Amino acid sequence: MRYVIYGAGGIGGVMGGRLHQSGHDVALIARGAHHEAIRDSGLRLQSADEDVVLEIDAVDHPSKLAWKDDDVAILAMKSQDTANALSSLADSAPPSIAVACAQNGVANEPAALRHFTNVYGICVMCPTNHLEPGIVQAYSTPVSGILDTGRFPEGTDDVAVAITAALSKSTFVSVPRPDIMRWKYGKLLMNLGNGIDALCGGSARGGDLYRMLRSEAMNVLNAAGIDFVDREEDRERRSNIMTIKPIGEAMRGGGSTWQSLARGLPSVETDYLNGEITKLGRLHGVPTPANELMQRVMREAVRDRVQPGSLSPDDLLARLKA
Repeated sequence: MRYVIYGAGGIGGVMGGRLHQSGHDVALIARGAHHEAIRDSGLRLQSADEDVVLEIDAVDHPSKLAWKDDDVAILAMKSQDTANALSSLADSAPPSIAVACAQNGVANEPAALRHFTNVYGICVMCPTNHLEPGIVQAYSTPVSGILDTGRFPEGTDDVAVAITAALSKSTFVSVPRPDIMRWKYGKLLMNLGNGIDALCGGSARGGDLYRMLRSEAMNVLNAAGIDFVDREEDRERRSNIMTIKPIGEAMRGGGSTWQSLARGLPSVETDYLNGEITKLGRLHGVPTPANELMQRVMREAVRDRVQPGSLSPDDLLARLKA
């Protein structure tokens, strides 16, 4: 079984690097300067414990791989890039492959099911960074993260068990979960604060605005009849598994949305996080003004190339009350 990591940034690069280190067959799909750096000089994987360069096969498009029926494609790009990635994957790979979505949000698995029969969800709890071409950073050690996996929409099978076994041997904690989307909806509730983290800093995540975002989301999910993992169950699952340490003298700057702003990327994944709540709210008649605000503000931040940490929570709350 080969693991093809499609989107070898922070999450994907660390997953691919760790799987490669534990002896698994791995190929990476990356874009632009990141692909060129990996192709020419290898993937540099940094953590508090090591700084290594890994020679891993890397291409810049799925069509450049010789696909096999038992390959596992792990999608690790941002959700806004999933549709184009799946189209390229479907044009290149046999429909028999397994496709596992190691991504934030809950829209990727249904999108993958339009093209592939065997689709899996991976609930990602993995603090990583990717800010420079060719370099990925794992900030938790010795366990790199928690990557529970299950079949979509529910259940487990031999492939899910094989994926979790491979990850468990590669510095991750991973178990098969038949209710994986319940866990991914729980993670979605956490990710609603990603925009606050990006715009105001991580310390603002626990304030009034995040409580509004989460409250709206819980009302929406309850109205839609969608089950989700609550805070107590999430805390029990984590239970001191991950230990965050600096790399050199630097702590992790911020989460995935923070990193997108810091890199000046043309889009962020807010429309697939807060936007998922907005969509469900409109479908079920539940108001979601705070989540709608986060979508608008993040779209403006990307357009205006706002730097991370440029706003205060009061700035955002004032806009909500305006």
